[in-house]
Amino acid sequence: MPTKAQIKLIKSLHLKKFRNEYNLFVAEGSTNVLDLLNSPFRLQWLFARESWIEKFDERLQDVNVQQVSGKEMEMMSSLKSPSEVLAVFKLPELPDFNPNAIDDYVLALDSIKDPGNLGTIIRTADWFGIKNIICTRETVDAYNPKVVQATMGSLARVQIYYLDLEKVLSEIPTNIDVYGAYLHGDPVNSIEKQDKGIILIGSEAHGISKDYLSLITHKVTIPTFTKGKSGAESLNAAVATAILCYEFRR
Repeated sequence: MPTKAQIKLIKSLHLKKFRNEYNLFVAEGSTNVLDLLNSPFRLQWLFARESWIEKFDERLQDVNVQQVSGKEMEMMSSLKSPSEVLAVFKLPELPDFNPNAIDDYVLALDSIKDPGNLGTIIRTADWFGIKNIICTRETVDAYNPKVVQATMGSLARVQIYYLDLEKVLSEIPTNIDVYGAYLHGDPVNSIEKQDKGIILIGSEAHGISKDYLSLITHKVTIPTFTKGKSGAESLNAAVATAILCYEFRR
């Protein structure tokens, strides 16, 4: 059973400043927790309902799991309908990102604010085998509980960096192309592509910052089929990312 101090600390981790202070984050739900348990992430605490422990007993042989009641889970959870399992993990220690060692596609995110969008983008990167995402510091925290929930376990397989994007883009080798997603650009399905590069996605509201324009080698767009007709003005950032990832992997 969790102590009052544990419950208080776990609830505080819903805020970024306390995640950074304690170097911890919360994951909820079977898929998230099981994938993170089977990864280099270091477990701090694991709390679960009796039914969940019984169901996954064979996968918990070397794990210290504390059984909790529904009421206790509700006190710790950030979800409206708490799941049967909640875990607290250490924030990861990532290797330095080396712009000169890019040998595959990398996603770069400029000020993505919506937690659901970021979580879905991380999950999309995982699906397409993209292992690294660079975020501007204005992008929502990847360890926000809503982001973690939306990744559905993909956080265990994708490395998320918060860096000075302008500095990174200015340091990459000249043979690495930077593809910026715009409403007006070359159709992404018709351009010649390398087998590596940076795919830059702008914010939901403002697109890509002008600060990066001179560092982009190709402005690309996803063609619309409603030209000359009334239709959607733009695509959701996560949906656009999925389409672009497919086109670059295709």
